[in-house]
Parts: sequence; C-alpha cells; structure tokens
Amino acid sequence: MSSQSASKSMFIVLALLVLFSPLGIDIYLPALPEIGAEFHVEPELVKDTITWFMIAMGVGQLFSGPLADSVGRKQVALLGAAIYGVSSVLAWFSSSIEWLLAARILQGVGACATSVAAFASVRDIYGAKNSGKMISYLNGIICFIPAMAPILGAWLTQWFGWRANFTTMAVFAVVVGGIVMLLMPSSNQPKQAVKLVNVQHYKDVLGNRHFLFHATLCLIAMGVILGYVTAAPNLLMGQLGLSMSEFTFWFTINAVINIAACFIGPKFLQSLGAYRTLILGISLLLFAAVLMGYGASSTQPIAFMLPVFIASTGFALILGAAAGQALTPFGDKAGTASALLGLFQMTGAGMLVTLTQGWFPQSSHHMVFLMLLSAPGLIILLTKQGKRWHTKLA
Repeated sequence: MSSQSASKSMFIVLALLVLFSPLGIDIYLPALPEIGAEFHVEPELVKDTITWFMIAMGVGQLFSGPLADSVGRKQVALLGAAIYGVSSVLAWFSSSIEWLLAARILQGVGACATSVAAFASVRDIYGAKNSGKMISYLNGIICFIPAMAPILGAWLTQWFGWRANFTTMAVFAVVVGGIVMLLMPSSNQPKQAVKLVNVQHYKDVLGNRHFLFHATLCLIAMGVILGYVTAAPNLLMGQLGLSMSEFTFWFTINAVINIAACFIGPKFLQSLGAYRTLILGISLLLFAAVLMGYGASSTQPIAFMLPVFIASTGFALILGAAAGQALTPFGDKAGTASALLGLFQMTGAGMLVTLTQGWFPQSSHHMVFLMLLSAPGLIILLTKQGKRWHTKLA
C-alpha cells in the first residue's frame, strides 16, 4: 500500500472513531419525547441522558488518555468500540430512565476512548503544525452525523420505536471495531511504562496557560452547542408545536451550515492564522447572543434557529483553532493532553449546561448566557499575552 493510500485509509479510520460521540447524541434526539412518554418522566430528566453521556466522556478521558499513551491508540480504540457496543445493547433493554441513564454513562466512557485514540493519533501522524487543520477537517466529518442522524433517527423511531436507535449504535460499534482491527496500525510502545494516572503529566498540562486558555474556549463553544442540542427538541417540538419532520428540517439546516463552516475552517486557519480565526469565531458567538436575546419572545422557529446558525459557525471556527492550539505544546504527553482537552469539552460543557440551565425560565435566555461567556476570551486575545501566544500563527 502506498503512503498516500495509507494516509487516506488512516484518515477514514480516524473519522469513524470520532463519530461515536455525535452518533450517540444526535441519532435519538427525535426520540426524546417518546422516551419521556414511555418512562413517564419530565423532559429535563430525559435531557440528562445527553448531558451525563458527555460528562462520562470527559471523565473517562482522564484514564483513556494515559492508557492511549501506555498501551497504544489502536488498543484503546478497540476497547472503546467494545464498551460502546455493549452499552448500546444495555440501553436497548432499558426498562426505566435510571437504567437508560446508567447505560448512557457507560456508552459515554466507550465514546471517550475512541475519541482520545483518534485525536491523539492526529497529533502523532500530522504533528503540531498541521494538527489544527486536521482536527478542523475531522470536526467537519463529525458534523455529517448531525445532518443525517436525526433523519435516520426520526425514521427509525416512527417505524420501529426509540430502541431501534440503539440497535444502530451497536451495529456501528461492531463494524468500526472490525475496520480498526484491519486498518489501524499498532502504535510504537514507549520504552518506559506510562502510568495509567500520571499525576505529573496532568500537572504539566494543566500548568500550561496556553493550554488552559484554549481548552476553556473549547469548553464554552461546546457548551453553546450542547445547550442548543438539549433545548431544541423541547423548545421546537414541545413549546412551538413543530412536528418531528419539521424539527428534523431545522436541525439538518444547522448541521449543513456547521459542515460548511468546519470545512472552511482550515482555510481560515491557513489564511488568517489561529489568532484572527479565534477572534472571528468569538465575535460570531457574541453577535448570535445579541440576536437571540432580541428575538427571545418570538414564537417563530427562525428567531431561535437563525442565531443558532451563526453560533454554530462560530463554534466550528473556535473549536478547530483552539483545539489545535491546546495540543501544540505537547509531544509525548499528547494522549494526556487530548484527554484533558476532552475533559474540558465534554465534562466541562456538560456540567456548565446542567448547572446553569435552571437559572433561566427560557432556553433562549440560557443560550444567550452561554454565548456571552466567550466575551472574556475575546478580551484576553486582545491583550499582549493573547497576541504573544499566537505571534507565529497570526
């Protein structure tokens, strides 16, 4: 196999590995009302099946990151696919919301392992210089799932019930596990054993202000998207009375916009640099916050979705630039750094949304709050320290 063919095959493997997380969220969004009705629980408790999935993804990365540095990316990817598949089966057999929540937490652990294996491999294969660009491309691939999964999930739910979504997830885990087994090379093992929990590695990463700043930007951007994902089904279908097909229509438009933004993102990184790309992304979030606040009392879907379209574009630009920047200072600690970045993105965003959503009577007000949290990041970028971090890439 030529090096070019091997590179393409490896990118396909990485793309499949990062899809576990969005598939685990987006495919069953249209089924949330049906799940709530079957288990006789409030919409907020059904939303927890999403937020706890993401929290588990973040916490699990504290272990899967160092494990990826120790035993190799391929082994962790296979373990994650196996856990994801088993937990999907457990979710299928759920007889209560508590059972489903437990299965979703386990599923989040599996998704975190595949995600860490993928993004640590990006740093291994493409190096610090090109990792941001490749992460942005992978984020573009990720965005295909929000475009297609709700359509598939709506069809599965209407014809076979909400459990069919978890059948699909289980089959996906088996198929991808087989592909990883065949195509993903085993990484070179370190000469010295790496501790599963290396406290010094965590201190080294968390003591890096460059990492903390960019990881926090990723947390806020992910919080905005999670706030949208958890609020949209109840707001659009429950409060505004949209049908499942109408909800899917709006969700798909946003996903298409997100796809375009994620694939355009690398071009912005190349032409503008990470510094200006981050400024643009944050500015879009702040503009979306003003727009959503202005239309908060409207009963038209566009008043909620138009700011979401703008925010999704800002999210794509921020995540591509900030994630690559966060991992840039680390080589042999790439797995640990990737794990901590995932902790910020998933657990941090999940906790942020869960702890603050009760503060606001309307989901749109909560979204405005989440987007405004990015404002201090813009201020920091305009300081001498912020400019100094990006001097080489500005």
